[in-house]
Amino acid sequence: MSKPVKNMIVHSYQNRFEGQTGGVVICLRGVDANSNNAIRGSLAEKKMHVMIVKNSLARRAWVDTALEPLGGVLDGPSAMVWGGESVVDVARALVEEAKTHDAMEFRGALMEGQLFGADEVEKLSKFPTREEAQAEAVQLVLSPGQNLLAAAMGPGRQVASLVKSIEEKLEKGEAIEKAA
Repeated sequence: MSKPVKNMIVHSYQNRFEGQTGGVVICLRGVDANSNNAIRGSLAEKKMHVMIVKNSLARRAWVDTALEPLGGVLDGPSAMVWGGESVVDVARALVEEAKTHDAMEFRGALMEGQLFGADEVEKLSKFPTREEAQAEAVQLVLSPGQNLLAAAMGPGRQVASLVKSIEEKLEKGEAIEKAA
């Protein structure tokens, strides 16, 4: 491949991956064409993209970008998978696909600057997504307030219940006994 063609491919990679901060690198060697199309179609439905990359050119394109650490996992035939809501979503989708396509191999993943090895992609898929983590944090923040409110309102509810029962007895004409 001539140098101008390589430079065009590097430029294409730079444009394609501009602004990306993470993704998962997989190997699709051994996956037949129909399964490959099924994987790509399933991922496309989830707004995820798959692109076969030439390792040396991808490393060059990713220099001084957030994707640079992924250059270390590019070995042999490699495909970059990115998109969705987060890298965790991509990892989850790929782990599901790997269950039915044994030939698919994980090379590694990158999330928020942290590189995950091939054996850690499944662990990454079990991480909470950003939205799930935010929801958990909000719940943790609100929990003490909810407990405090419940504790403050508990005695008030008991008093209101007693007043209501007294009111019902008076309406029925029953005598109220004095507590000793």
